[in-house]
Amino acid sequence: MKKLSIVSAAMGLAFIGSASAADITLYYSPTCPHCHHARDFINNTLIYEYPTIKVVEVNVMDQANLDKFQQTLEKCKFESGGVPVIVIGDKCEQGYADFMQDTLRQHVEADMSDADKKTAAENKAEMEKDAEGFKAANADRANAVSEYNAAEAAAAAEKGGNSTILFWGLLVVLVAGLGFVLVKKGKRN
Repeated sequence: MKKLSIVSAAMGLAFIGSASAADITLYYSPTCPHCHHARDFINNTLIYEYPTIKVVEVNVMDQANLDKFQQTLEKCKFESGGVPVIVIGDKCEQGYADFMQDTLRQHVEADMSDADKKTAAENKAEMEKDAEGFKAANADRANAVSEYNAAEAAAAAEKGGNSTILFWGLLVVLVAGLGFVLVKKGKRN
């Protein structure tokens, strides 16, 4: 029974994964000045300070993205459709001003390990010394930002449905097989 508990705990950790920075979804309008400032801070600062985050930008002026935006407004309990709306993990912010930068960092760090927080602090210090040099040395971080496209997301979800079923089916078989081996081994002892 003790072995089964250890195996269960190990599998639980595999499902949960290690704590890391929360990803960011930014809802913006191309004509919104506050959105430009938020995008600038996130894309030119946060992605370099936090090397594990991913940013998805959603243009709310694209009619195909309105359903996703409406769902987010409801989830965040925002009554107006003002942008930017910044979602980090389960935290939501509406609007943007420079005084919010530390709050956004706190949201990103909410589920981070101490080691990841230390790395972020070191990166922030390096950025303060030489932002352009640090960005040049870490130019691949620009790939952390992607634009959401509702049509592409729908096609990927439809295509990914089969691999999700395959994954869960394989997982069930593996867990059942592991359980069988543990029970057999327990009967021998």
